[in-house]
Amino acid sequence: MNMADAKMDPSSLLIERFKAFYLDVKHPQLDKIDEIYTEDVLFKDPVHELRGAETLHAYLSEMCANVHSGRFEYLDQTVSENTAYIKWNMHFKHPKLGNKTITVRGISQVQFDERIYFHEDVYDLGQLIYEHVPLLGFFVKGLKKRLVM
Repeated sequence: MNMADAKMDPSSLLIERFKAFYLDVKHPQLDKIDEIYTEDVLFKDPVHELRGAETLHAYLSEMCANVHSGRFEYLDQTVSENTAYIKWNMHFKHPKLGNKTITVRGISQVQFDERIYFHEDVYDLGQLIYEHVPLLGFFVKGLKKRLVM
């Protein structure tokens, strides 16, 4: 623990460990999952709802095995005594979505005591996947343009 960590309150320290855990999308710090999450954590995103640290570990292992590279860019956060909201950009390359870097903006809500027992990620699934599938992407992008006109 460095001097800056020693000055942080426990909530902020947990959130900094959480952010470090996910910083590298290809290599999340899965060996530290028990330091971040409770055994019965509830994880939600637009595609999944998972219960338990073991299930989350398996999901993250599979996810990172399927990406070429990736990282999180943390933009902003609000941390209270037992809840945090973290705004981020995820930059990643996936072999099934072409060879370019895809950027998705999202926000994570986490609730915690000493460790996180609830984690929900909110992001645009179209921005993550649908816009990058060749034929489907053409229609999704076209529909988005029509909705803003």
